Parts: sequence; C-alpha cells; structure tokens
Amino acid sequence: MHADHKIRLLDLKDPKIKTLHITWFAFFLTFVVWFNHAPLLVFMKEAFDMSSQQVKALMILNVALTIPARIIIGILVDKFGPRRVYSALLVTSSVLCMLFAFANSYEQLALFRFMMGFVGAGFVIGIRMVGEWFPHKSVGIAEGIYGGWGNFGSAAAAMSLPTLALLYGGEDGWRYALATTGVIAGLYGVFYFVNARDTPKGSTYFKPKKSGGLEVTCWKDFWLLIAMNVPMYAALAVLVWKLSPSGVALLPEAAVWPIWLGLIALFAFQMHAIWGVNRENLKHGVPEHDKYQFKQVAILNWSYFVTFGSELAVVSMLPLFFLDTFEGLDPVKAGLLASGFAFMNLVARPTGGWFSDNFGRRKSLLILIGGLAMGYFVLAQVDGTWWIPLAVIATMCCSFFVQAGEGAVFAIVPLIKRRMTGQIAGMTGAYGNVGAVTYLTVLSFVDYSTFFMVIGASALVIFFIAMMLSEPKGKIAEMLPDGTVQMIDVG
Repeated sequence: MHADHKIRLLDLKDPKIKTLHITWFAFFLTFVVWFNHAPLLVFMKEAFDMSSQQVKALMILNVALTIPARIIIGILVDKFGPRRVYSALLVTSSVLCMLFAFANSYEQLALFRFMMGFVGAGFVIGIRMVGEWFPHKSVGIAEGIYGGWGNFGSAAAAMSLPTLALLYGGEDGWRYALATTGVIAGLYGVFYFVNARDTPKGSTYFKPKKSGGLEVTCWKDFWLLIAMNVPMYAALAVLVWKLSPSGVALLPEAAVWPIWLGLIALFAFQMHAIWGVNRENLKHGVPEHDKYQFKQVAILNWSYFVTFGSELAVVSMLPLFFLDTFEGLDPVKAGLLASGFAFMNLVARPTGGWFSDNFGRRKSLLILIGGLAMGYFVLAQVDGTWWIPLAVIATMCCSFFVQAGEGAVFAIVPLIKRRMTGQIAGMTGAYGNVGAVTYLTVLSFVDYSTFFMVIGASALVIFFIAMMLSEPKGKIAEMLPDGTVQMIDVG
C-alpha cells in the first residue's frame, strides 16, 4: 500500500489516482442509467397515460431490487474482484437500459425498471476497489470523491436528459435519450475491464474464508446479524403489497401470497447460509486479533438508511415536487432545479470523508446526521409562496448534510474488516435502499411536507443510535494465502 496520504487528483501517473478516476466514472455511469427515468417521467406519463400511483410505483420499483443486489454484488466482489464484477455490471445494465427504453406497455416498463435496480449495486464494487488502493489516513476522502462524483450521475441525468430528448425530437425522443445512456455504459464496461486492476502491484487481495454470508465472531453478533436482515426482507414484502391490487395492481392477488412465502423461504435459506459460514467460529471461537464488532456494521447500516435512503427517495420525487409546488415550471426547468440536490455530491461527499479522516469518525457522523434532520424539517416548510431560489438553496443545504453523512459512513466501512469490505459495503448499501423503499412508501400515503417531516424525525432517532458507534482504531488482522497473518492499519 502506498505511504503517501495526499490525494493529487491531477497526477494521472499515480496508479491509485488513475484507478480512482476510472472507478468513479464507472459509478457515475451506473447512476446516470439508474436514474435516467426520473427527469423523463413526465414524457413517460404522457406516453403510457400513467396515473400518479403508477408513477410512484415506478419510483419504488427502481430501488427495490437493489436491496438483494447489493448483498449479492458484495459477495461477488470479495470473491472475484472489483474489475471483473464492475465490467460485467455495466454491460448487463446496458442491455436492461435498452429494453426499458423501448418498452411497449406499462407492464414492460415496470418490469425492466425493476430489473434495472440491479445497476444500483455498482456503488459497492468501487468501495472495495478504492479501499484496496488508498491508505487509511486518506481512504475517507478517496471514498468520498468516488461516491460524490459517482452520485452526481443522477444530477447529470436530470440536467441533460430532458434537453437530449427534445433534441432527438418526436414522440420517441425520450426513448432515444434513455438508450444513449445504455450504449455509453456498455462501452465503458469494456474499457474498465481493460484498464482497471484490483490491487496495487505487490499487494494481496484478501478474500473471505467462506462465501454465502457475513462472518461474525460471537453469538451476540450472530443474532444481531440475523435481526439486521429482517428489515431488508420486510422492505421487499412492502413492495409486493404496493404492487398488489391494494396498491397499483401490477400483481394479481393470487401472486401476492406465493411471493411472500418465497421471501420467507429465501430468508430461511440465507439464515442457513449465514450459519454455515459462522458455525465453526461460534463453536470454537476465533483468535482475539481476528475479532471485530458487528455492532459497528449495524450502526453504519442505519446511518446509511437515513442518508442515502433519503437521497434516493428525494432524487426520485424532487422534479415532480418542483412541478407541483411552483406554477409556471416546465419539465426541463424542474429537472434543473431538482438537480441541485444531487449536484451537492461533488462537494459534500468528499467533505464528509475529509471530516471523518481529520476530525474523528464518530463525531463527524453525529454532526452530519443532526444537520440532515434539521435540513429536512426546513424542506417540510417549502410551499408555493416561497421564492424559488430560496427553495433551491434550502434543498442544497439539506443535500450537503445528506451526502456528507454518506461520505462519513463509507469513510468507516473499509476500516472494519478488509477481507469482508465488499459484503459490509453491500449490506450497508442495501440499507440505503431499504430506506428509499420505506420513504417512498410513506410518500405514497402523505403529502410532500409530511414526507420531509418523517425523514427528519427518523434522522433524530438514528442520531441517538449512532451515538453508540466506537471508532476503528489500531490494526486489523488478515490472513495471507500462505497462512501467515498480516496486520493492517485502520487508525
């Protein structure tokens, strides 16, 4: 691992800087593809004569599959390495994007939007990649740059795709705009495979001892891990209910109970897999130097629930919020105004990582979650009487705390257990999507003001949970392929 802790972003001769740039751009493209529908919903609503409930269903579908996808991708990254997994994800997302762009019915649109949720797992891959290339004293800001510029993809989509659709012209201009993003993602997947490398020269890529579940080191952590899996399946069960005749009627009543039973069976299968991975550890114990606290992972999960979960939900609804709240706006202007929320990623997420690197992991996270809560309470007051520039400023101030909080969360993730970084990042990222499904489900029942109030209130609860976080310190132990132990600095 390189000893230089400074990040010189223009020094492309430095292999770790080159890796950071090509990896954040891969993440950027996944976000463009993942949220390419949001600024074009007004065109799709007209083309398919969608009701407002059908539009909200698309928003929920877009984030649903990402819950299991991030868990799966985390396992694959730790096993096969980020280079191969990122390349495969980009190429696959290209195909799904094209299918979505040229869907002929609302049912097809909904199906392919649901499948495209898999591309949202791309974030997890780069967390492991960047964690491999940067030392602990600068990993926070490096992960922040990766996440911030990557998340900016949703803002780039909001700013550019309505205009691109108009440039293509005709009734199908929006389809060609969507398809363009898919083509670019596929080509970049090939580029990434050719140019990326999993680790610096001479470094070891540590892999989990077993695949199929997260390793824990005591019975208390085992039961906490089981409990932390429940909300992910509950979010998927809520989604099924939203798609049933009780919601938007995409699923027939006869399909609802079989799917719920299937989720229960899948949960049982996953618990069996987790037991299989941890059986020996729990029966015989693990060396003291190899232990870690799963409580840290759980706290980061809930922190990401409210930070990234609220960002996903707000990015999905903000263009329509501006259209419905302020008279005289067209879709292009509403998309540009809404892009301010995601635009802050460029500054906020790296700043959150930098705060964490320099002022303490726990303190930084608490300050940012507290600021996030206050920001959403302010947004709850926005109505048609507000001066539009002031509403945009309030949106961007709230967004700063949201995304800086995300940066602070993932400044800690790579420091818990190196060989399981992909799985820890996958579970934490999945909780972001659980948050998104939760908040978007709330939005389907309440008005915009109450929606923002609910997010703010939940942030205050999670603030007190985050007070129990203890900072990673000292060194973590990882096993080399020859059986010897290597100690890695984490603080």
